[in-house]
Amino acid sequence: MMLRRTIGVAAGSVALGAAALLALPGTAQAAPGVPCGAKADACVDLSANTAWLMHNGTVTYGGVPITSGMPGYRTPTGTFTVTYKDIDHYSKKYDAPMPYSVFFTKGGVAFHEGSLSEQSHGCIHLSPQAARAYYKALHPGDVVQVVR
Repeated sequence: MMLRRTIGVAAGSVALGAAALLALPGTAQAAPGVPCGAKADACVDLSANTAWLMHNGTVTYGGVPITSGMPGYRTPTGTFTVTYKDIDHYSKKYDAPMPYSVFFTKGGVAFHEGSLSEQSHGCIHLSPQAARAYYKALHPGDVVQVVR
């Protein structure tokens, strides 16, 4: 039997989170070598295929290797907020398991356990250990920054 646990936020909270994001200073830099701002709780560098967990501009986990979206399914760049988590999500669209999913876009892009040798349909693939760490550390409303 599979354990299914989903955590989310109300639509009104998401709208408030997005408005708050627009007010964040974009120039505050995080730890040296990390290309995201200090307000990011998770940072993804698509060109380096690396991601970090952070708190107040300090790296708390990583960098870890990732894979991201293949041509035609590129992972979007920008600043997002975690919307919900699902420990054993299953994609009906792609007929694929997505263990330890942490969703951060309206289009369904998430961090999740996946292949580090194959590109995704837009999600950020993590190793099993990293996926568990991201699932445990990130919560609805946390800031995710994706850069290229």
